[in-house]
Amino acid sequence: MPSVKSPVILLYLFFGMGLFGTSTPLSKIVADGFDIFTASFMRMAIATLVLLPLVWPKREAFSGFLRKDWIVTACISLAGMVGFTAAMLYGMRLTTGVIGSTVMSSAPAVTALAAVVFMGAAMNWRKGGALALAVAGVLAINIFRQGDNGGGSAIVLGALLVAVAVCLEAAYTLLSKLLSDAASSLHVTLAASVIAMPAFLVLALIFQPELMDFSNADGGHWIAAVSWGVATGGLAPVLWYQGVRQSPGALAAGFMAVMPVTALVGSYLLLDESFQWAHALGFGLVFAGVLLMIWEHSREAKSQVEPD
Repeated sequence: MPSVKSPVILLYLFFGMGLFGTSTPLSKIVADGFDIFTASFMRMAIATLVLLPLVWPKREAFSGFLRKDWIVTACISLAGMVGFTAAMLYGMRLTTGVIGSTVMSSAPAVTALAAVVFMGAAMNWRKGGALALAVAGVLAINIFRQGDNGGGSAIVLGALLVAVAVCLEAAYTLLSKLLSDAASSLHVTLAASVIAMPAFLVLALIFQPELMDFSNADGGHWIAAVSWGVATGGLAPVLWYQGVRQSPGALAAGFMAVMPVTALVGSYLLLDESFQWAHALGFGLVFAGVLLMIWEHSREAKSQVEPD
């Protein structure tokens, strides 16, 4: 195993979490050019094409999945793939990239709260403080926003839908803790992506007037769709889990800070959104919560390796 100081491992963690962060601005571009369920199906299909060559040589590992693993994987697919992607796209179609990025940055705090409520994890002031900062940041950026181009309540509704996506992402994370050791993250991600594809096709048949309608998409929308599928559906999980498996938990936790930064920067660069002081206030509060959660994860990781 390479040293945890190896630059390669640091690059795995940095680019893995950085690519996850691009999901917010890219999903807004995709939502503007494609029907929601068509875009969602495309994301899963592209992710499958990226993951399949990596999993195929080790495909025999699927035979080691327990019945419980398949049930959990199906739940991960429905919540973390189908629900998350649809809520994210609908939300980003209504709100701005900066607001969406700020709401998405609350994911660590929301996940920690969900672990307390549903999995009996201990609550402490760091987790509570992170959640309070996340809520305060989201409220600040919505209350003090300016120049929303007449979006009004639609922008707030979009932010709420992105918040739903955050909750579904938290469900994805917590459900993965129920998997047995035989179910690797890479295999589960591929299986969940495959399961999600027919689900999105059914939803498209029910709710979209025309199946696979690409008439509103231009070259930029296609580039964003392919990048969204490759970067956030395929490469990001591979790079992140490769780095996590070869590094201490405290080191991996520190790289959580990369995702909200790339999401915010991506919103400015890809969506050409103008800076407002409300952005700095709201994002600063949420980012402070992320730093609190990094501290908490680092403490937990160190306590697990210290001898009794």
